Amino acid sequence: MAIDNKKNGLNRCPHCGSTDTTLDVKTGNLKCNYCRSQFKGVKANAYGGIESLKGDIVGEGAGDIIPDEKVILTLKCPACGAEVVINTDEVTSARCHWCRHNLSVNEKMPNGAVPDLVLPFKTEKKYAEGKIDEFVSKRKFFAHPVFAKEFTSENVMGVYLPYMIVDVNSHATLVGEAEHLVRRYTVGSGNNKRTYYDADAYDVSRDFDLLIDDLTIESSSDKLNQNIKINTNNVINAIMPFDTDNCVAWNPSYLRGYASEKRDTNIEVLKPAVDMQAKDIARYQARKTMEFYDRGVRWTSESLKIKGTNWKAAYLPVWIYSYYQQDKQLMHYVAVNGRTGETMGSVPINKTKLLIVSAILEVIGIVLALFWFRMCAELDSDDNPMFLGLAGFTPGFIFYWWQTNRYRNMSARHMHEKDTKSDTKEIKKTDTLKEHRKRLRASRIQGENGNSVQGVLARNGEKMMGEKMANWIGIGRMVGSTPDQTPIGQETIADGQKKAKTAGVVWKVIIIFFFLFLILVIIS
Repeated sequence: MAIDNKKNGLNRCPHCGSTDTTLDVKTGNLKCNYCRSQFKGVKANAYGGIESLKGDIVGEGAGDIIPDEKVILTLKCPACGAEVVINTDEVTSARCHWCRHNLSVNEKMPNGAVPDLVLPFKTEKKYAEGKIDEFVSKRKFFAHPVFAKEFTSENVMGVYLPYMIVDVNSHATLVGEAEHLVRRYTVGSGNNKRTYYDADAYDVSRDFDLLIDDLTIESSSDKLNQNIKINTNNVINAIMPFDTDNCVAWNPSYLRGYASEKRDTNIEVLKPAVDMQAKDIARYQARKTMEFYDRGVRWTSESLKIKGTNWKAAYLPVWIYSYYQQDKQLMHYVAVNGRTGETMGSVPINKTKLLIVSAILEVIGIVLALFWFRMCAELDSDDNPMFLGLAGFTPGFIFYWWQTNRYRNMSARHMHEKDTKSDTKEIKKTDTLKEHRKRLRASRIQGENGNSVQGVLARNGEKMMGEKMANWIGIGRMVGSTPDQTPIGQETIADGQKKAKTAGVVWKVIIIFFFLFLILVIIS
């Protein structure tokens, strides 16, 4: 049995009538602290089929926030008549200090403080502490010494963070060009060896209805700000998805013993993010129909018409460990999904120690590379592997970037295009052979964007070093590249100049990497 508490403003136990109820994490039910009985929360009312959505349907808790409404409220206890003053910036539930009655603020709190739905915690604090300990223990070697000394997972807090859960009924149309590989072959030998590709080019289009179920967006301006220079909010974004199907109707009893954060953004502010993420999902769904085009696709026109949306404000459970790094003035988080246990975080780095180890690896790599070049110089072969020695000038740089990303997880994010439940209906496909292309240099179509993701709140890899470089070393968004696809003409390199040109390239690479490493040391 479950009682709709919003009708009478109370949250009572259905067995004894007590309002002293809390969440039992093991069962997910509400537990009466008086008679010890348990009962389920009110199941969230589901809207009908997503395909029937028209216009914007907004839940009561998702309405626009009234800007001039005060956050200091006086509530009158219905049990004993006492007046209780609360600050809704700090709490979203209250208890009468005279009769211990749980006060309902469903109808009296300002918009933004009361959501439509709540997803109860499913994992206990000890479990979250273990996940955080495990995460940090794997990153102790290069951890900042002050952090290593002060870290304790006992400081983890259970927090209900505000999100918008959005259903989207839309229609997508994508038009572009795709390529299918016909032949791959190699011409020449030694340093003149080149690989070419022959491909068939097609004009393609995909037109379909796109139904998106429970697209989840942060609705706190603080968490929407994912600038890695001042915070590590992206790691909180990365612990999604949540099992939002198990949300229940809002009941403040679920919040007892946990902190909560009030929503402070309206739907109009969040719509652009929803639109972009919906387009990412459309692109991902279209990709499933493009298996034949093994050289990729370049969409030249993308259109997404949103027919209707359904917005619900929700509180979702997160375990958070926070640490403020004084010398960098940077807030670090290690977050655990309160339902699934998914963990992601950022650990402050001891840059001095990391640079020393990276420099040692770089020196070892250069020594081995020079030894390799000397050995290869004595070979008289058309297949001289001298260029393989260039790898010896990269280990320090690769190690530095790898460890930085491993500790800071700057590119971590919610894979909304894959994780969000979505379906396509009435799909129409057009594939028309356009032309045969020969002697192409690149292994992928020029300007490929079939895998692009644009609705990412944090574009951290690109902020640091540019999108192309971030993709090249694998820490940025997974986007299409734009390789040179011009057919090759005649190549004339005299045999007598091979060794001289090879040596010149090698020393240029040495000088470039040397100066790059100096710059790395200076900026760090």
